[in-house]
Amino acid sequence: MSNVVYLNGEYVAADKASVSVLDRGFMFGDGVYEVIPVYSGKTFAVQGHLNRLQRSLDAIEIKNPLETAEWQQIMDHLIEKNTPDQDAMIYLQLTRGVMQKRDHVFSRDMQSTILMMCQPLTFADQNINTPGIKAITQDDNRWADCFIKSINLLPNVLLKQTAADQNAVESILIRDGFAVEGSASNLFIVKDDIIRTPPVSRHMLGGITREVILQICNEHKIVAREIVITEDELHDADEIWITSSTKEIVPVTTLNQHKVGNGVPGPKWLQLIELYQQFKQSVMRA
Repeated sequence: MSNVVYLNGEYVAADKASVSVLDRGFMFGDGVYEVIPVYSGKTFAVQGHLNRLQRSLDAIEIKNPLETAEWQQIMDHLIEKNTPDQDAMIYLQLTRGVMQKRDHVFSRDMQSTILMMCQPLTFADQNINTPGIKAITQDDNRWADCFIKSINLLPNVLLKQTAADQNAVESILIRDGFAVEGSASNLFIVKDDIIRTPPVSRHMLGGITREVILQICNEHKIVAREIVITEDELHDADEIWITSSTKEIVPVTTLNQHKVGNGVPGPKWLQLIELYQQFKQSVMRA
């Protein structure tokens, strides 16, 4: 059986899975999610994702219904049923649950709705011949608590669509004169051989790939700083990257129709993507 999802304790065919129209996720976007990469049938950096899931749940006052081992067991079963020995992504969504009637006010003893699915994913082949992507800048018009990985993604959707309409892949968001992150990614720049990424704050979602990159830099004594990036510094960068669990590390070679650096992926990106792949392989072999 293929295309199987986990929904509230059961493994069911995706086209047979359903939730109530009174689920608060459907009505209010009242829930959180995670996306976890799977390499050759094995989940990657699960603990980091589950730690972030817990932070999001705490922030919106939903009790985590499962222990780490239980989350992992469900993931393993989904991989076995859908994508054994393949690259894939796990999508995990948890909402506050089903209401008796539509009401903004919630009860703290509601039973959460848990959805998890596993879909095949081809990760980009990133090497010296990678052309890089186009990005644009846009004002960050999202809500203040962007550190919560909320399923209410309408602002991100519209920001991403604006980029697509301009033949770009990503929108880099500017808040109060500072570059924060992408509409669906974290941000790194390189200037004078120093790697920089905005520090974790209320206004950004700290990515797990971002954490791995900083860990790699620390282990290899590569200078990397968590420091604010002004809009002017973004435009003056020698290199720009965006990062996420499904994209890994992607070089931005055109920003707002202007070349970034020499218009090709830079030497720091080439160094980090090689180290990232080595780190990934070492973790998966463990």
